[in-house]
Amino acid sequence: MNYKVFKTINQLSGRCSPIDWLMILISNKIRYVFIFVLIFMRFSNSYKKVSRNAVISAGLTLFIHTLVKMVYFKPRPFVKRQVGILIPSKMDSSFPSKHTLLVFAVSTTIFLYNRIFGSIMWVLSLLTGFSRIWVGHHYPSDIIGSAFIATMTSILLDKISSCTNYFVRR
Repeated sequence: MNYKVFKTINQLSGRCSPIDWLMILISNKIRYVFIFVLIFMRFSNSYKKVSRNAVISAGLTLFIHTLVKMVYFKPRPFVKRQVGILIPSKMDSSFPSKHTLLVFAVSTTIFLYNRIFGSIMWVLSLLTGFSRIWVGHHYPSDIIGSAFIATMTSILLDKISSCTNYFVRR
């Protein structure tokens, strides 16, 4: 099932140059949009806490990424099969997807504080995950698992942060 969904999405790559260009752009450069948003939020008085929590959440997901990569290896789709690959990639483990972890960690944190803006960021995160399948770097399960890990990390960090703030104010 995982490979069938991957193949359904990935076989569309290479057929339409403008869409391929867009998917490559999203896959490689969307992180700069997230960085810009975090910088903007950092200098906004009402979003300093959000930006701090988003950066901490992203850092935690990178730590989780490192731990998972140390104990688990899953070959990327292009290593085991003949698939369309639009841009070069490392030959490291496919799971979890670092791109997906980072964007979902940030977008979930933003969503917890601002539903509208967070929803926009979530759409960008979903596009990022989709683009990683499109360019041939990850299976759908890698994207779904990474989104789950990042989302749960952000939610748990928010709960811990809320509890800490509650006890500090008392």
